[in-house]
Amino acid sequence: MSRPVRPTGNRMIGGVCAALARRFGTSATTMRVIFLASCLLPGPQFLLYVALWILLPSEGKARAAW
Repeated sequence: MSRPVRPTGNRMIGGVCAALARRFGTSATTMRVIFLASCLLPGPQFLLYVALWILLPSEGKARAAW
């Protein structure tokens, strides 16, 4: 399995939901709906999104590193 990267296309804000959708084999829209629904529950969802935005490399940078 390859490491998830934030795609350069099909991103709304940071590309985190698109990267997770690609990793789990679902559509980006489905992953965005799941994320928005999870925000209704108590927890650190927004902080996790920001952390993944920082930690996941962008697709262009990941290609340059290899």
